[in-house]
Amino acid sequence: MHHAPDRLFERAYDAFLFDMDGTLLNSIAAAERVWSRWALKHGLNLETFLPTMHGKRGIDTISALNLPGIDVVKEALDIERGEIEDLEGIVPIPGAIAFLNSLPAERWAIVTSAPSALARARIGAAGLPQPLKIVTAEDVKIGKPDPAGYRLGAERLGVDPSRCLVFEDVLAGVRAGEAAGADVAVITATHTHPLETSHPTISSYEHLRVEFTSEQGLRIRPAE
Repeated sequence: MHHAPDRLFERAYDAFLFDMDGTLLNSIAAAERVWSRWALKHGLNLETFLPTMHGKRGIDTISALNLPGIDVVKEALDIERGEIEDLEGIVPIPGAIAFLNSLPAERWAIVTSAPSALARARIGAAGLPQPLKIVTAEDVKIGKPDPAGYRLGAERLGVDPSRCLVFEDVLAGVRAGEAAGADVAVITATHTHPLETSHPTISSYEHLRVEFTSEQGLRIRPAE
């Protein structure tokens, strides 16, 4: 069910802030390969564990499990290394490359729970333009759903979060965008069970275009 994407067309924004995994690119296959190996090694049930790890920092996912006798920082680094080495099947969300290329570079940023090296590797693997400004796992003390990342993304672009539109795909990220005071649009491209959300939802970027004027800011329009 598409919730009122028309609401997306009503407002002009100073900037757009994008989550990365699941929002601009699809890395589910690679992430699940790497995390599955790790989870099996630690005796976790894949069916219950895998859905919980999307959209959060690896270190937060591992900490939350309270596994006895493990070094959380070391384990998170092992996962990160595995994910940087496995870029197989990472693809852009349909229309994302053209959509990002149509935005003025100083008017958008990526705010991701991924560490910096992994984020840059995945953006490259998906063929997306590298953002001028990026907020990664290392930049915040507390990950999503805490709003710190989105607040920092807005600050780095020199705009107020309340004048930003956040693009997200998972609940932790939607909550972070809301708490930062931004408007939120939910991308449903990679999820078989889309979020129950009152925010506008879009299935991909293919049917959207952007109008930009320095007075008005960024406006999303339906593509002709």
